Amino acid sequence: MPYPDLMHFLGSRSARFIVAICYLLIIGSVFTGCANYLAPLETEEATPAPQTRSADRFDDLPAPSERVTAAVYRFRDQTGQYKPSNNISSWSTAVTQGTTSILMRALETSGWFDVIEREGLSNLMNERQIISSMRQMHEGEGARPLPALRFAGILLEGGVIGYDANIMTGGAGARYFGAGASGEFRQDQVTIYLRAVSTQSGRVLKTVHVTKTIISQKVDVGLFRFVEPERILEAETGYTFNEPPVQAVTEAIEEAVLQLIVEGIRNGIWSAEDGSDLDSDVFQRHDRAHAQAQRMNAFNKLQTSPQRGSFGIGTGASAIRYRGDYSNPLIRAGADAYVRGTLSPRWALGLSVGYGTLAAEYSFAYRHLSAELHTLYYVLPHSRISPYLSAGSGLLYQRSNGAGASFSFGNNIFPYAMAGAGVEWMLTAQIGISTGVHGNIALIDGLDGKSLGGAHDGFWSARVGLTYYPAFF
Repeated sequence: MPYPDLMHFLGSRSARFIVAICYLLIIGSVFTGCANYLAPLETEEATPAPQTRSADRFDDLPAPSERVTAAVYRFRDQTGQYKPSNNISSWSTAVTQGTTSILMRALETSGWFDVIEREGLSNLMNERQIISSMRQMHEGEGARPLPALRFAGILLEGGVIGYDANIMTGGAGARYFGAGASGEFRQDQVTIYLRAVSTQSGRVLKTVHVTKTIISQKVDVGLFRFVEPERILEAETGYTFNEPPVQAVTEAIEEAVLQLIVEGIRNGIWSAEDGSDLDSDVFQRHDRAHAQAQRMNAFNKLQTSPQRGSFGIGTGASAIRYRGDYSNPLIRAGADAYVRGTLSPRWALGLSVGYGTLAAEYSFAYRHLSAELHTLYYVLPHSRISPYLSAGSGLLYQRSNGAGASFSFGNNIFPYAMAGAGVEWMLTAQIGISTGVHGNIALIDGLDGKSLGGAHDGFWSARVGLTYYPAFF
């Protein structure tokens, strides 16, 4: 045999150990990519805070005809929410307590407001009193008075009125022969209200509100395997991403200021220097964002609009695996076509016809036709992506059990029951893609030509389908 040393090495325990390490590295690279997720070994320099997407849009605003003098006494956290913790009590607040400072910087950055100090008014008044006292001490009765404080044209009020933790959580994972990976995510949501109040009349000129989701994600990859009878290889890797809550609150406040400016221009509360073309990009973007907000659900997810049509037609492909008295079942392809009627946003009734094959290695391979009536229940009917549950029954005609056999139940016609689950994704208002797994059990034993044992034969099917909902229905 050529290269005997190489062949001996490839069959050794050392080679299996190296292969296991390579396998772990491949899985880790797939799930973690090129991200630098390892903890740094040295500190980093302080840098300016990153610019948010909302702050970037301030540059698209037209210049004001006259800056608005605004005062903010206190823009505070009104939630009273503490950081969520599963194991211990936490007295740390979930929302930053520096929201007034964030709002004042957003007003300044926008270029539309002259912000005057009011949160630390007592400190300001004390300092002015010190200045006046020192001037009188050194200059006598003729000391120069301090200029009058500037008064505000509007007051900005409101605050962080909601912080909802764990409004959506989820994850997925798989493990095979000690090697696997898993991922989890959590979604929180913060809500901001901001209003402009006239200091002369006390009238509320405009109120806006903004919501911002906060995402946390975790990915783990691990390997646990016996490389030798008494030696175990165990390795883990992964990373966690937590969106900073203060960054999310900052972006929400800046978006609220942006909306306040745009809606104030549109309602004539203040005006732009160039006359503010209401068809410009900044106003069109604002209108699109508001139109989309009308289609959001409670989880800040975009709903389908319009809903699924009252009638749909579709086709699908499936992988079918026999389950019964014979061992070594095979997976064979199948296809189906169906019509579907929507009874309500959550319920639908469908009728399908299909073609497929049931087979077991060295035993049988029977082709069949089926007709099925089923119902579907959509868990999130107003969402673009909705899980669904299905159940139904049908008849299966099998072209197998003997040529020329008469049509009879238990011979070549088998009633069956079906239950399954899946997900449908609406690409558009008329086109949906679905994927799911269905379990089918014959109500009369003998799908494989044998009636053995107490359990009836059946089959599993994993399918992908395409549904079209015509707009004229």
